[in-house]
Amino acid sequence: MTVLHAAFTSDIGRIRKENEDRALFDEEAQLFGVADGVGGLPGGAEAAQEAVDVVTAAVAAAGSEGDLDLKLIVTAANDAVATLGRSMSPGLGIGSTLTVGCIRRSRLKLAHVGDSRAYSWRNGDILCLTEDHSVENEARRRRAQGEVVYYSESQRGALTRCIGQALPPEVDLAELPLLSGDRFIFCTDGVTRVISEKELRDLVGATDKPSEIARSLVELALKRGGPDNATVVAVVIVAP
Repeated sequence: MTVLHAAFTSDIGRIRKENEDRALFDEEAQLFGVADGVGGLPGGAEAAQEAVDVVTAAVAAAGSEGDLDLKLIVTAANDAVATLGRSMSPGLGIGSTLTVGCIRRSRLKLAHVGDSRAYSWRNGDILCLTEDHSVENEARRRRAQGEVVYYSESQRGALTRCIGQALPPEVDLAELPLLSGDRFIFCTDGVTRVISEKELRDLVGATDKPSEIARSLVELALKRGGPDNATVVAVVIVAP
């Protein structure tokens, strides 16, 4: 099994009345990630918690050596949140982002829906492993294919995919080999909206202690006004 150190920090921020972020954090199963209840809908905390619970249970059931179908697991989480939404909020539903990584056989398996993010840091370079599923990015993608797409400025950050939809969302999947010293960061948009990628790179590279990485990023988000809940899960690979 991969040897690693991991930690997470979550804070309600300076504005919100409730922390609707949740962390996926199971060191024994080597499962990590974040879920963020969708703003503007009721039950954000419940949606995020349900997504985390379903994924955690499914990965635990598979065992540390079992094969994982993250697309199937994330789809099951979507169905569970949609079912919960029909009882909690029949008119609007509930929703959450979900960005999850699980380490198996010296590789990181990644699944992503929404606008939380995963980053990898290696030898001083940082790479965003996910793409925000937002109106702005969807318009950019469609324009690149020759379509004419318009959207209002106020809607640019609105989600085009989330967990809790009536139909299963498209799940972005990736798989990466691990090297000793690799660092992985999973974070909600309460962090990425106020911290630049360069700043994130420098803070992640400043220490190999995941608790210090997570704390430093959340503390900086709070210093920048803490406009949203801020959650960071940090993982440092010791021996793949």
